[in-house]
Amino acid sequence: MKSKFRSFSSQQGASLIEVLVTLVILMLGLLGLVGLMVQSQRSQMESYQRVQALVVLQDMVNRINTNRKAASCYAVSAANGSGFLGTAGAGQATIPSTCPVTVPPITAEQQAMVISDLTEWSNLLLGSAEQSGSGNAGAMLGARGCITLVSAGVYQVSVVWQGSGATIAPPLAVTCGATLYGDEALRRAVTVPLQIANLS
Repeated sequence: MKSKFRSFSSQQGASLIEVLVTLVILMLGLLGLVGLMVQSQRSQMESYQRVQALVVLQDMVNRINTNRKAASCYAVSAANGSGFLGTAGAGQATIPSTCPVTVPPITAEQQAMVISDLTEWSNLLLGSAEQSGSGNAGAMLGARGCITLVSAGVYQVSVVWQGSGATIAPPLAVTCGATLYGDEALRRAVTVPLQIANLS
């Protein structure tokens, strides 16, 4: 009988070590799950912002197509992307009160439509589509929009915003909001070329 008691006493604490090892493994698994959830939320936010940007981009393309004769009046940013609508700050474009282009002749109604369209688009970039309390909540982070005349009858409509993590920078041809987000790898962009036939 004494030998049985000796073997029992020499194995004391083995089950406690097994429980501790199990807890450590479980904690590591839970930490990995938390990291996965954080990454999933970040990806979901990026996806939501991209969808919002595409909706705002298509909205302006449709507005220009509706008022095709005055398409040249919509080009509010320079070829280098220095002017934009949306987030206030350096480079903010002012919405023109009249269209400087006279060919083809632009009517007062078409000019008023351009001003209204640019104002509404700028408000969409600032998040006016969704309200939270008294503030705007429906926009991308630091959203900016540019409409650039690339060549005769060809426009580039762009929407840019700040992403939540660094990825690949947009192509060099997309100059809208360049260098305004610190790291170019944080700048997200969607852009579409728009060709307007000569209506003169």
